[in-house]
Amino acid sequence: MRAVVYDRYGGTEVLSITDVPPPSPGPKQVLVQVHATSINLSDWETLLGTPVYSRLGGLRTPRRPILGSDIAGRVEAVGSEVTLFAPGDEVYGDNLMLKGGFAEYAAVPASALAHKPAELSFAEASALPQAGAIALQGTADIASGMSVLINGAGGGSGAFAIQLAKQAGAHVTGVDNAAKLAFMRSLGADEVIDYRTQDFTRTGPYDRVLDLVAHRSVFAYRRSLTRGGRYRCVGGTTRALLRTATLGVAAGLVTGRRLGVLAVKEGPAHFTPLAESCVAGRIGIHIDRTFPLEETADALAYVGAGRALGKVVVQIR
Repeated sequence: MRAVVYDRYGGTEVLSITDVPPPSPGPKQVLVQVHATSINLSDWETLLGTPVYSRLGGLRTPRRPILGSDIAGRVEAVGSEVTLFAPGDEVYGDNLMLKGGFAEYAAVPASALAHKPAELSFAEASALPQAGAIALQGTADIASGMSVLINGAGGGSGAFAIQLAKQAGAHVTGVDNAAKLAFMRSLGADEVIDYRTQDFTRTGPYDRVLDLVAHRSVFAYRRSLTRGGRYRCVGGTTRALLRTATLGVAAGLVTGRRLGVLAVKEGPAHFTPLAESCVAGRIGIHIDRTFPLEETADALAYVGAGRALGKVVVQIR
């Protein structure tokens, strides 16, 4: 099968497309004929090997030679203990532990997969698992009338989070680069901020802050919150995440503002509710661009440069 592989951390120059043997599914796994794989920022970080936490399981060399976790495709074969899926079923899910999505076939734990809604294309379904789980959990406690800020709101998770927060009745401020301001407004953001020209931690204060690209000090984040407000980060630098998980929690307790890291739960139960909303027309799936498998390196670079409006998808079939 054709696959995009790498054997060392670095930029897109370490990627190559080659023929490799297709994987064999284990007893609890499914072999998926991959049709589409969406790109997450975590794919770019794992390619580079930075932040440090992206190297978990492979500090010196990559643990998995093929990137790509958010996949959609058809079941080719199932392991001996799999009962929920059969060959020919259309499925999608986040294969975060095994990856392998930038290839024609991928072995995936059956527990990571869900049946694809017929109303969604393979590309649309692949855009949902990881970004959808982050957005759903990051906006779960937002209520009508709250002021909400989303940092990194123009990307995959942010595009869903804006829509979910608006659906909950919040006043939403989106933060990203200048090229994404109009896009964030089109999603429903009431206010938009270009982080390159304005410090969002000196605006507000906000009842909720969801930070998808944390890199500031906990004291800056604290001043962006109302008393009783809550800040949660998902991605960002190792230093920012560690400080938020330690110093941020302590500072929050003293000042009546909650700061912490959002521990995202994985699995179909945490992304299929968003798929249902998309099928019902309540939430839109925004795919900026699609790339063929041969141009996976270009697709990763596009996301890594912060240019993607919503999701980017590698279309394999």
